[in-house]
Amino acid sequence: MPERGASGPSSIECRQIADLLGDYLEGTLPKPTRELLEWHIEGCGPCVAFLNTYRGTINAAAKLKEVEIPSELKQRLLTVLRSQRASHQPGA
Repeated sequence: MPERGASGPSSIECRQIADLLGDYLEGTLPKPTRELLEWHIEGCGPCVAFLNTYRGTINAAAKLKEVEIPSELKQRLLTVLRSQRASHQPGA
């Protein structure tokens, strides 16, 4: 593994980690990339916090899928979205 600098992981590394988290949590990263990511996170408190928040967001979003949108609200949302689409079309 590469050595960490005296100041710890850099913000560039942290941005790269953030970009890879989705693939990491899905288990689709190649093993060397996954190991580097885990090595970085192990020594980086902000990335640990970000990973935990990311996981929490995924879990919360998964639970939202189970909630049925009331039909009145669904119709109101569709009306708003359709009117926005119509106002953004050329010639409107």
